[in-house]
Amino acid sequence: MKNCAQSINKLIALLLATTMVTGCGAKDAKQGESSSNDIVTLDWYINYSWFNTGWGSNVVSRAITEKTGVDINFITPQGNEVEKLNALIESGSLPDLITLGWWEPQVNEMIQKDMVYAINELADEYDPYFYQVCDKQAVSWYTQSDGNIYGYPCSSITPQDVENNERIGSNQTFLVRKDIYEAIGSPDMTTIEGFERAVKKAKEMFPQIDGKPLIPIGAHLFDDQGNVSFDQYIQNFLAVPYEKDGKLYDRNTDEEYIKWLKMFRRLNAEGYLSTDVFIDQRTQMEEKIAEGRYFCMLYQYTDMAAQQKILYSKNPNSVYIAVDGPKNENKDDHILPTNTASGWTVTMISKNCKHPDRAIQFIDYLISEEGQKMVYLGVEGITYDMIDDKPVIKPDVLKMLNTDRASYDLIYGADDAYWMLQDNVMQLKWEPDIISPTTQLEEWTYQYAKYTGQYDVILPADTEDAYIDGQLKALWADTLQQLILAESDEEFDRILEDYKTQRVELGFDSLQEKRYKYVVEAKKKLGIN
Repeated sequence: MKNCAQSINKLIALLLATTMVTGCGAKDAKQGESSSNDIVTLDWYINYSWFNTGWGSNVVSRAITEKTGVDINFITPQGNEVEKLNALIESGSLPDLITLGWWEPQVNEMIQKDMVYAINELADEYDPYFYQVCDKQAVSWYTQSDGNIYGYPCSSITPQDVENNERIGSNQTFLVRKDIYEAIGSPDMTTIEGFERAVKKAKEMFPQIDGKPLIPIGAHLFDDQGNVSFDQYIQNFLAVPYEKDGKLYDRNTDEEYIKWLKMFRRLNAEGYLSTDVFIDQRTQMEEKIAEGRYFCMLYQYTDMAAQQKILYSKNPNSVYIAVDGPKNENKDDHILPTNTASGWTVTMISKNCKHPDRAIQFIDYLISEEGQKMVYLGVEGITYDMIDDKPVIKPDVLKMLNTDRASYDLIYGADDAYWMLQDNVMQLKWEPDIISPTTQLEEWTYQYAKYTGQYDVILPADTEDAYIDGQLKALWADTLQQLILAESDEEFDRILEDYKTQRVELGFDSLQEKRYKYVVEAKKKLGIN
């Protein structure tokens, strides 16, 4: 009870300090900030069931509300994201702000049904400051054929950004639990033989972790499009090309990729792929990562950062480290995608919004340098100090960030807890010189990070091409799981041949040609030869 009371008292003191620091500046509001003292509440839908950071309890959100006059009520799906978002669209009850993946078909659906504002038109009417603070290349990339932009991205990165910055990496990593990996001799896992030996030795030497079975291989979840760990990630680690001879390359049937898939089939048949891999959702995965139960993972390190910090706080030697993963027979470097001009998510303003003027001003503040610095570093004097013109995170704040992310978000809320409009490239200028439990994971990717956004093709919604694309992805999702679960290589081969036949019948060849036209156009837009 004593520790709880101390935490509450500390939180109250911090929030009072935030009000004192930010309240003085609120009267001298710039464009992009509230010019009045009235506070409005905007409902903000985040299309991720795992997002659980609140608004108003921490230093950063309180400071942003003081600056903008906008309070936020977050809404997240309790179950299936697609069902929740579709229900909101069908009922015409979209909240004020909506954040979802740029690739989701609902993005185009909301635009085509005139359910969201054109951001540029709101800027023209209410806040031209948008044009001073927006990322011009991101705006150009997202401008539709009618000349409007309907969603603003987070984490948008251009090919030029990648060329000009050595500290832009990829989220995709091959991770091993440090103590187990070292105990089995830090083996080379870049070859099929080496990978198999390492997995089997890890299971043999460490059958249990704290009384629970070791899970030899971890991966992202299986969904209606496949499993990014077992398709895209392995293909990227193997440097499987995206195109050959002026055509899109068929990555899913690449010869070396198929050899690795057969290895995973063998491991599954021998009991080294846990059934958890096929059924767990993100919540279950996070629990098991926090317990250190996976030996190795093909995983986005950003998706396990909080769990990495939990492991570090318990035992620094039990964390996950990034090492070279599957490689092709030529030992070519991995090709790990950076973020792209599309970014990660887009945020849109619904036409149900009763305060579109305040919504665009709120977005403009968040994408400005001041807003980005706030979201990234927090409030000067509370979360960090400027020493010799460089930000230095306060020791107690840094300790909590590295050991207890949940409490950090509750009390401070910086370090992109509110990632929905983050600008990773801009934030590089304020990056503190700190070592965290995820530093090695991030820095390992720098050497392999490449821009591949020209190959991200999203077909227009409600078209025959989009329908065919959906059928092909569903076919692959079913096929991939069958391939890994096949009882023999002969059965694997039969399943693969059936897949090839069925996709041709669905219109695969014609769609590949159409998709490549989008790639060519994207290259022109991005200035890629």
